[in-house]
Amino acid sequence: MSTRPLPIIIALGTTQTLAWASSYYLPAILADPISRDLGVSSNWIFAAFSAALVLSALLGPRVGRQIDLVGGRPVLSMSNVVFAAGLTLLGFSTSVPVMAIAWLLLGIGMGAGLYDAAFAALGRIYGNEARRSITGITLLAGFASTVGWPLSAWGLETIGWRNTCFAWAAAHILIGLPINLLMLPSVQGAKAAVANAVKPHIAIDRTMILLAFVFAAAWTVTGAMAAHLPRIMEAAGATTAQAVFAGALLGPAQVAARIFEASFLSRFHPLVSTKLACVTNPIGAAILGLVGGGTASVFAIFYGAGNGILTIARGTLPLAIFGPQNYGYRLGIIGAPARMAQAAAPLLFSLLIDIMGSRVLIVSSALSLAALLALFLVRSHPPIKTPS
Repeated sequence: MSTRPLPIIIALGTTQTLAWASSYYLPAILADPISRDLGVSSNWIFAAFSAALVLSALLGPRVGRQIDLVGGRPVLSMSNVVFAAGLTLLGFSTSVPVMAIAWLLLGIGMGAGLYDAAFAALGRIYGNEARRSITGITLLAGFASTVGWPLSAWGLETIGWRNTCFAWAAAHILIGLPINLLMLPSVQGAKAAVANAVKPHIAIDRTMILLAFVFAAAWTVTGAMAAHLPRIMEAAGATTAQAVFAGALLGPAQVAARIFEASFLSRFHPLVSTKLACVTNPIGAAILGLVGGGTASVFAIFYGAGNGILTIARGTLPLAIFGPQNYGYRLGIIGAPARMAQAAAPLLFSLLIDIMGSRVLIVSSALSLAALLALFLVRSHPPIKTPS
C-alpha cells in the first residue's frame, strides 16, 4: 500500500473532518433539541459531553501506545465503528442515562479518532518527516465546524435531531470506515509487535511537564472560546451581529494561519511557531479592551490564527523534541491534561463571565502568556543523560 503523503493527507483530513463534525461540534447544534425531547436542562447534555472529553483524555496514552505498535489503520477504523454506535444510541435516547451512555461511547470514539490519534498515525508512518503531513490534515479538518454546523442544523430542520444522529452514524460506516481501512497502510509484523510488547518507560521529566502545561493552558482557552466567544464579544460591547460575524471568522483565520505555518514557519523549529501562537490571544484581547466591541472581528482573527497554529504544534512540537520513538504514547500522556482542561473550561469560564464580563479575557490572556513563559523553559533538544 502506498505511503505517499498526499493521498494519506486527503484521507485523514476527510475522516478527521467527519469525526470532529459528528462529535465535538455536535452539542452546539443538537443540545437544545435533545434536552427538550428528554425533558431536561441542556446542562445535562453538556455535562455528558464533558464526561466524554474526560474519558477521551484518560484513553489517550493507551490509544497512542496501540498506534505505536500496530499503526493508525486498525485504531482509526475502530473509532469509526464506535462513533457510529454512540451516535446511533444517542439517536435512540429517551432518557438521561441512555443519553449519557451514548456520550461515553462517543468519548471512546474521540479518544481513538481525533487529532492525537491521527497525528500518532502520521508519526508511525513518516517518523521525523511527519510535520508537513500533520499540517496538511489540520488544514482540511480546520473546516470541520464550517461543514459540521450547517449540516447538523440542516438535518435538524429537515429530518430532526434523531435522524441527524443516524445520518452521521451512517457517514462513519459508509465514508469514514472505508477510507481508514483502504487508505492507511498496514504495519508489517503488527501481531508480533503486540505479542512481544513491553510497556515503554517514558520519564515524566521537566520537558514533558512543561509541554503538558503549555497545551493544557492553551486548550483551556480553546474550550472557553468555543463555548462563549459570542457572549464575551457582546459583553465587550459588540452587537449580536458583530459577535456572530466574529465567530464566523474563526475558521478562515485558523486555516490562513496553518497555510502560513506550512509555507513559512515550517523552516523553523516548532518552538518558534508555538511561541508566536501564544501571543496572538493577548494581542487581540488588548485591542478589544482598548478600542471596544467594534473590534470583535479583530480579536477573532488574532485568536483564531493562534489556535490554528497551536493545533499543529500539539503534534509537531513533541515530535521535534523527542523524536518518533513511542511518539503516540508520549502524545497521549502530554495531551491528557489538555483534554481534561478543555472539558472543564466551558463551565469555569461561564462562572467567570458572570462575575467579570469581558474582563475574563484577562484570564485567557494570562493563561496564554503563562504557556509562552513555559515554552521559554523548554529546550529544543532534551539533555543527553550520561550514565552515573
